[in-house]
Amino acid sequence: MWTFVKQERFVFTFVFDAYSIPALQLINPGPHGIRMHRISLPTLFISLLFALPMSSVWASDSAANLDDIHAVNKNRTHNAQQSQARVDSLNDQKNKLFDEYRQVSKLIEGLKVYNRQLEVQTLAQQLQLQQLTESITQATQMKRQITPLMMEMTAGLSQFIALDLPFHAQERSQRLGFIHAALDNPDIADSEKFRQILEAYQIENEYGRKIDVYTETITVDAQPINVDVLQVGRIALLAQTKDQGDAWVWDNQQQQWQILASSHQKPIRDAIRIARKQAVSNLLMIPVSAPQQVIAGDAGDE
Repeated sequence: MWTFVKQERFVFTFVFDAYSIPALQLINPGPHGIRMHRISLPTLFISLLFALPMSSVWASDSAANLDDIHAVNKNRTHNAQQSQARVDSLNDQKNKLFDEYRQVSKLIEGLKVYNRQLEVQTLAQQLQLQQLTESITQATQMKRQITPLMMEMTAGLSQFIALDLPFHAQERSQRLGFIHAALDNPDIADSEKFRQILEAYQIENEYGRKIDVYTETITVDAQPINVDVLQVGRIALLAQTKDQGDAWVWDNQQQQWQILASSHQKPIRDAIRIARKQAVSNLLMIPVSAPQQVIAGDAGDE
């Protein structure tokens, strides 16, 4: 016995019986036990002879069916590839559109922020424009009022200098002349005119808070005398000759120089040295004029 074919659950075995007639034994193991089928070879050969034509027909039909199946599968694969290509293209378009959407969204958000900032700036500029308009209106009104004010301030300053002690008379007179010339000059701005007036007021204010000494020629009894003039604020105006032989004090009521006693020579000399920074500051024993009483009704005339 030879076993030469094994197909799934079937086992084909050649056997020889007692009469040496070969046979094909089919062993079929099943759920109810092993079944054995014995087929003689002559019978098998006869059956195969009749089955060959049928098998060739079946084989040709199977080959045709396989070609059709391959063609269908090939067509299906081609269609699937085209569908996948369209899907990939649509996906790329979708990603591209999504990227563009994100960029446009960021641009819109930036423009919104920029527009809000512009609105704030526009409101601020409108407020500034309103303030500038009001300032121009006020400036126009002030310009019409500033000229009379400057004229009054200059007149007041001139009157004050005329009533004051006559120290630095030439310098103060020239300053007043410059102010009057500026007020009459149309090419000079009102701001510059007003600045000059304020500067003159500041200088006059400083005169009352310092001790100063300078050389000047005074007239005494119709005689010019070269002296050192000592200005002590606005409380005293003294003069002493270079040789320290004579000294005078200005009498503002009499509008003239009054001779001083010789006892005042040394205090005046010491005061001059202090004013020139040649000596340390010390108590000054100098003659001063008595305070004057000003009547309220006459204040505007003095």
